[in-house]
Amino acid sequence: MEKRPFSELGLNPELLRAVDKLGFEEASPIQTAVIPVALTGRDLVGQSATGSGKTAAFGLPAISCVDVQRKEVQVLVLCPTRELAVQVAEEIGRLAAFSRGLHAVPIYGGQSYERQFRALAAGVQIVIGTPGRILDHMERGTLHLDKVRMVVLDEADRMLDMGFRDDIEMILSRVPTGRQRLFFSATMPPAIRGLITRFAADPAWIKIEAHARNAPAVDQVYFEVDRRSKIDVLTRVIDLYDFRYGIIFCSTKVMVDELDEHLHARGYASDRLHGDLSQAQRDRVMDKFRRRAFEFLVATDVAARGLDVDELEVVFNFDLPNDAEDYTHRIGRTGRAGHAGKAFTFVSGRELWKLQGMMRFAGLKIRRAPIPSLDQVEEARASLLFEKVRGLLSQGTFRRNDALVERWMEEGFTSTDICSALIALLQGGEAAPAGDSADKAPRPASAPERAPVAKKTSAAPAAESMAAESRPVRTAPPERMEAAERPERADWDRPAAPPRGRTGREEGFTTLFLNVGRKNLIQPGDVVGKIAGVSRLPARVVGSIDIRQRHTLVDVATEHADFIMDKLRGVRVKGQALHPALATAAHQAADSD
Repeated sequence: MEKRPFSELGLNPELLRAVDKLGFEEASPIQTAVIPVALTGRDLVGQSATGSGKTAAFGLPAISCVDVQRKEVQVLVLCPTRELAVQVAEEIGRLAAFSRGLHAVPIYGGQSYERQFRALAAGVQIVIGTPGRILDHMERGTLHLDKVRMVVLDEADRMLDMGFRDDIEMILSRVPTGRQRLFFSATMPPAIRGLITRFAADPAWIKIEAHARNAPAVDQVYFEVDRRSKIDVLTRVIDLYDFRYGIIFCSTKVMVDELDEHLHARGYASDRLHGDLSQAQRDRVMDKFRRRAFEFLVATDVAARGLDVDELEVVFNFDLPNDAEDYTHRIGRTGRAGHAGKAFTFVSGRELWKLQGMMRFAGLKIRRAPIPSLDQVEEARASLLFEKVRGLLSQGTFRRNDALVERWMEEGFTSTDICSALIALLQGGEAAPAGDSADKAPRPASAPERAPVAKKTSAAPAAESMAAESRPVRTAPPERMEAAERPERADWDRPAAPPRGRTGREEGFTTLFLNVGRKNLIQPGDVVGKIAGVSRLPARVVGSIDIRQRHTLVDVATEHADFIMDKLRGVRVKGQALHPALATAAHQAADSD
């Protein structure tokens, strides 16, 4: 089944605006097939796997059929569990973000009756609930279906398996004839077909087949992880396996932008690819990726369609794809030409159920694995360095520095202390302060043209040969320009010389102008966090912050002002690309309300 942009499915401008805000680039197969038919008012039967995007497939037409001027129930959605009812209600709420006056409420067992009474009495147009509690409210007289325009059965087979058949038949029998009915189910047992025959009038049958095939050459793993911890787990896995070339897939453009920024702030060389970039920008990004000018491409499915890159080490599913077919397309980009590949998928909460449905529907073989611990990551780093040094020692091709080693030993240092100090220099570029963990050491870069020139130290001759086998160390990622190609520079992490003649509100500080303000919902924490994240400087370099309607004035330590401006340029905050500058008198006076 082909996929089409949402703009071609007949949706109104408010719904298209909401879909665009959520960052989705195109409809899934079930959405592409269902939405145009459902918008005509025809009864419909949709059969596809769990997690294929059915909520938006019926949610968008449901919102379209609601008259927001009428404060009465016009759409009823039946779900098998309270968890799914809440999930559907949240999704409909996001899709109705620009449909003013539309209200949806979940109704399920275990929740306070009083709260549900108040919600229903306030005049909601869409009710999402479990069959038992919906029927309960109907019998109490607190829920009336005489004005309902559409009834949706979501996961109909599961509802029948859970013993809700009598309740469902009772509810459907009380819906006036001629009202639209939509049935969605992963399977079509006789009991479901009986319901459809009895309550649907000449329905359209839409079935999305599974064309996914397992990829035997790819080691497939999933981690069950809290959504807030996904970035931590992602970087942990990258460090554990020492990956240097891979693709990270996200479901929306918004998530691509956010993840790319987080990776840059943590010192990983990445760039992004999604539908908002021009074709020229996409070509430049892909040219750099093929040349391995950066390590990880963060992309959406649409942007990466047709992408052909050899020797990828890994594919990450940071967000689950819409269906099993998209999953196999993603992971099929690694493990090519006889090379072994790895694919890691992150799931949180209800996504686990969605992934398991995909696995059953398409016969995917994805094994669950525990989240790597920090100790495992540190052990892997140490083992990698051990093997490199052992190989160099076995070859005996390194330049000897016996005289320098003897000088250190004459000063009373032991051989183990000398080796440990040299290893610390290789791993972190400088001696770590007492109490610091190895996890805080900057990560080595993979792009030679972007790596800073190592500063020479007295230990450099002894470590020179080993350093040649290791990668140069960086303390911050290269900047990413928003609209134009980023120039290549070898000194991106060099702090600028302290500027002269600048004053902030405090001595030793300089005031910067940022082109975001209250209208962008900026908070002081956003400013401090972004500066600390991209510059890798401590938060104390940030002084007074004055957030105004259209811009922000922030004081930063004068010695780092140019460096911070350079790092912030092009970085996105609340969806807005920053263009920092030294604050002028006009900036100080303007927009001070």
